[in-house]
Amino acid sequence: MSFRSHTTLQSRRRLKIIRMAGGMISLRSDTRLLTVSAILFLASLAGIAFSLSTGAYHIRLTDVLATLVGNGDEQMRLVVLEWRLPRVLLAFLLGMALGMSGAIFQSLTRNPLGSPDVIGFATGSYTGGLVVMLFLSGGYYATAAGALTGGLVTALLVYLLTYRQGIQGFRLIVVGIGVAAMLQALNAWMIRRAELDVAMSAALWGAGSLNGLGLEQLWPVLITLLVLLPPLALLVRPMRQLEMGDDMAAASGVQIGATRVFLIVLGVALTGLATAAAGPISFVALCAPQIARRLTRSAGVDLVSSALTGALLLIGADYIAQHAFGFQFPVGVMTVSLGGLYFIWLLIKEARK
Repeated sequence: MSFRSHTTLQSRRRLKIIRMAGGMISLRSDTRLLTVSAILFLASLAGIAFSLSTGAYHIRLTDVLATLVGNGDEQMRLVVLEWRLPRVLLAFLLGMALGMSGAIFQSLTRNPLGSPDVIGFATGSYTGGLVVMLFLSGGYYATAAGALTGGLVTALLVYLLTYRQGIQGFRLIVVGIGVAAMLQALNAWMIRRAELDVAMSAALWGAGSLNGLGLEQLWPVLITLLVLLPPLALLVRPMRQLEMGDDMAAASGVQIGATRVFLIVLGVALTGLATAAAGPISFVALCAPQIARRLTRSAGVDLVSSALTGALLLIGADYIAQHAFGFQFPVGVMTVSLGGLYFIWLLIKEARK
């Protein structure tokens, strides 16, 4: 396999073109985008290492590394491998899923508010999981299937209500907000009608929490994410072309309807994956693509940088939720708080213009 790289200038942006396998595989990316993505990845690794070494039982970083390669004592293996590692890896993977889901829908709607937790798909996933928990007494996998089904049914409903000889981004957001409001009312009604202990469990899950999650949740999340990533990678270029408008995309050979449906299914699956594992975690899908876009100074949202920003946000939010206040509370509460601060900063910035 051969490997070559060189840089060129295009539209005042420095691009890096990487060719492998004698030119059969060619990758092109913005230099700033690559740099920011690398920094976000290294920051996520630093966040993982910090989360593994600190807490009620402090462990030196060298001992954490020794434990990860199988040389730690029994107590360190218990704390690092069984308690902390699954949780922080779940935060990394679910943050990636939410960041990519937000990037997909913001790209499709061409609107920064086009996030799955705004247009109702995350609420639909929560409704599906809630139905399984309250009426079918389902376990983890049944709840996961219910969350995915609920998200897909909600996406189909919003799509059908929005479709008028095509999909218009602003109309999709307005219809999605209306559907989300109705589903939230339905969710509140179902919880009020449930038995007290079941309702408390459902309400705790509905707050979005990584508490108590372990390897039994980590492996399904990792496998599902690995299944979803290849088709998503194939749709990155058509997604970019759709951002230029339906006419331009169709002229460049994109099958608009099929591409949009596949992207919606993948975006809903990513949201359903996070909801099934940890409950609805708000604002990560909304904020991560916009933060990544500002860091990379890109014209549109990017999947890789959005995914890494989402991972870093969720790792940080979960650590604060565990350790900053002397007691643990759901990470979903922290992401809502951080999301509120982000919007306040955004409003102040816009007001100063």
